[in-house]
Amino acid sequence: MAKKERFEKVYSQGAVNIMEIWMDKETGVNYVFHASGYAGGMTPLLDRDGKPVISPIVN
Repeated sequence: MAKKERFEKVYSQGAVNIMEIWMDKETGVNYVFHASGYAGGMTPLLDRDGKPVISPIVN
């Protein structure tokens, strides 16, 4: 039985300095991931009011 993946990559740019947006398919919350060389980090993507960006969940 195939394992259900929780996160889905919805946007990507760059080859050396990578910027990606990932969506949690259970909550709809979007996260921004940035990597440069051997370093990287992920944090919730916020709107201008400081609230997390939430996408509609498609079943």
